[in-house]
Formats: sequence, structure tokens, C-alpha cells
Amino acid sequence: MAKKLFIKTYGCQMNVYDSARMADLLGAIGYAPSEEPDGADLVILNTCHIREKAAEKVYSELGRLRRAKDEKARGGGRMLVAVAGCVAQAEGDEMLRRAPLVDMVVGPQAYHRLPEMIARIERGAGRALETDFPPEDKFDALPQESAAQAGPSAFLTVQEGCDKFCTFCVVPYTRGAEFARPVAQVMAEARRLVAAGARELTLLGQNVNAYRGLDEAGETVTLAGLIRRLSDIPGLARLRYTTSHPRDMSADLIAAHRDVATLMPYLHLPVQAGSDRVLAAMNRQHTGDDYRRLIERIRDARPDIALSGDFIVGFPGETDKDFEATLALVREVNYAQAFSFKYSRRPGTPAAAVPGQVPEPEKKARLAALQDLLRAQQEAFNRATLGRALDVLIEREGRHPGQKIGRTPYLQPVHVRAPDAAIGDILRLRIEGVEPNSLKGALEGAAPVPA
Repeated sequence: MAKKLFIKTYGCQMNVYDSARMADLLGAIGYAPSEEPDGADLVILNTCHIREKAAEKVYSELGRLRRAKDEKARGGGRMLVAVAGCVAQAEGDEMLRRAPLVDMVVGPQAYHRLPEMIARIERGAGRALETDFPPEDKFDALPQESAAQAGPSAFLTVQEGCDKFCTFCVVPYTRGAEFARPVAQVMAEARRLVAAGARELTLLGQNVNAYRGLDEAGETVTLAGLIRRLSDIPGLARLRYTTSHPRDMSADLIAAHRDVATLMPYLHLPVQAGSDRVLAAMNRQHTGDDYRRLIERIRDARPDIALSGDFIVGFPGETDKDFEATLALVREVNYAQAFSFKYSRRPGTPAAAVPGQVPEPEKKARLAALQDLLRAQQEAFNRATLGRALDVLIEREGRHPGQKIGRTPYLQPVHVRAPDAAIGDILRLRIEGVEPNSLKGALEGAAPVPA
């Protein structure tokens, strides 16, 4: 009888990808996915350290798991609890000390060691901790069956870690230095995903456009080169990538947006702030004008591209004038969508100890003003699609009978009435309505775009 595995995933798309790979890995040793923690033999919290009070939220979740673990024990069974991901990497021994409930703590570079950790615990070796950056490549140790559950749109990690050391960010400390998977390894996984039904792949990395992978001849391939190779895979209709750094937005990658039809006209390119003084304090290694010139080059290459970004307000020392510079940049660039947050201290990052922390009420007011502007830009972008015919990849069932949900080339979700067989098809839809967070489309009557 298979053991039950429950994984709760926090944070970014890379954690979603990592959770799927952990499920594949553990499936090979007899663990079947469960929809809830109650009755599970193994519970994994795959954590993210980006959001405010991330560690405290994990400890709160562990408190809620205590009842399920005790209930399992009263029935004569045993529930193992593991904390994975970036909070695990940052907390390490402290988590084992503070949370006796936890049996295993495993960092994001070591989750391929989970079967070994489980075996050690079952042999009576106590609790297990793996937060080193091991010399072996975790991707080499993972099974290849992950593609079996691929949907029409799938994630594919090609790069991990970051060398930029922005002063607000924990990624270099929790994910390590930049590492690119070899080209052959990426291509093999991509082909498996497409064979399993994926029509669209999103290439993932903490700093994905820094990708520099080696091919079979030992030559270095950039992200642009990888995209061009992936675009030749039969049946692959769409490519995306996230998340990027402006410093690594190279000329060949911009050219790929012009030349590669499968590369979607959507780019997430975080700037974080519009003030050069704040950007320097963040160690972003670019100015506001550097970013503006880069956007101009990208739009020259692909005029219809939709832009997304990340913004932090209330960074230590940010003045009203600095914040106005951010608003000015947003007005000039004009985003299709964006993510914005109040600055919050991350233990161990340089910015956490900087004097001049902005009072909470000021951060709250600035965030509200920025989000009002970004929301208006997103609404205007969505309204501009009314009456247009767009190719939409149908990804899944909607909440209502006969309803399906897909995405436009610009990553906008679209609701449409379509037959069940349409999932996985790219349909030409006419956009007939705009909702707060999605579009409404209708079939134009054209045949699906062929695979």
C-alpha cells in the first residue's frame, strides 16, 4: 500500500516546480500524493523567504500540523514532517531546536537527498538536517518521470541562484551562486514535457537571463541560444521565461524577442524603484535611465510586448522625492501588470541594518498610491484587447459547466465556453469582456492552431 505524501507550497514558481520534482522523487520510493495533511505519512512544507514574516508563518503552520501528527500516532502510525525551501535553508538548526515537531530540514539545493534522509530516520538515527550546498548536481539525481503529469503549460527550471546581491534579497544566501543546467539536460526534460502534452514552457530561474549553460561540445549557450534550440522542438508552441535582471538583458535575448515566434510577447523585468539613489542603495547595478533605454530597445525589437515588473516602496532612506521618481518611471514605461510590496526587513541582508527605516504608515500610503497607478495601467491594457482576436492556450476547466480557462500571449487569463476536448488547444478567441482579473472570450469558429 502506498504511503501518503502532502506537500504545501509557498511562494514562487520555482517552488512549484521543486514541489513537483520532490513528489516525483518520493513517488519512486512509494509515496502517493494526498490532497490534505490529515492521515499523511509525510508532510513537506516547501517554503519561501521573500514575503514578510515568512519564518513565523511556517512556524504557525507547524503548530496546526501538530494535531494531525498526534492523531496519526494515536492510530499507531507515524507522520514525518519536513520543512524544505528557503526558510529551511535560512533557519537550519534553529528550526530543529524551535520546532520539535519537525523531523527533517532540507534546503533547496539538497531535496534530492530526501529518500536518504527518510531512510536515516526510519533506521532510528533521529532527525535530519541538509542545508549544505552539495557538490553533486541535484538535477542529476532526480527521476525523469516528472513529465508524466505535465499539463498544457509547464514550468522548467534552467537556472538557480543569484550573484547580484541586492541588499534587500535573501536569494544569494538561500539558493546560492548562479548555476545553469547543461543544455542537453534542459532539452531532454523539455522534450519529455512536450511529449506528455505541454504546449507551453516557462523557463525558470532566480535570474534566468543570466543563463550560461554548456552544450555537448563544451560551448557556452546563452538564454537566447537556449530559446532558439527549444523553439525547434515539434509540438512546442509557446515559450516564456522568468525572472530577469536588467543587467542581463543582452542584445541576443532582445533579438530573440524579435525573431523567435514561439517566444511570447510578455516580459517580466523588475526595476524595483525609479530613484537612482534608492537603486544604488539596493545595489541594483543600473540606473532609472539605464532601465528606460533598455525598455526602448526591447520595444523597438518587439513593439507589441507587454511588460511586467516588481516594485519595493519604503526602502530604507526613501524620501517623497525618491518615491515620486518611481511613480514617474511607472507612468513612462506603462506596465501591463506588476507586483508591488512594502519593504520589510530580511534577517541577514545588508538593508535590514541600515538606518532610516521608513515608518509603516508612510510605506502603506506609498504602496496604495503606486498600486492605484499600476492597477489603472493594467485595466487600460486589458480594455485595449476588447474586440481583438487573440490566440489563447486553453489550460484547464473553469468553475462553471462548459467553461474553460486559457491565457493570451500576454499572459492574461481568459474565460470561454468551449468543448472539453479543447484543453491543450490554442484557439482563436474574440475578446468580448473585461473583468477585474480576467478577460471573457468567445470562439471565432476557426480550427485550433495545429500542434
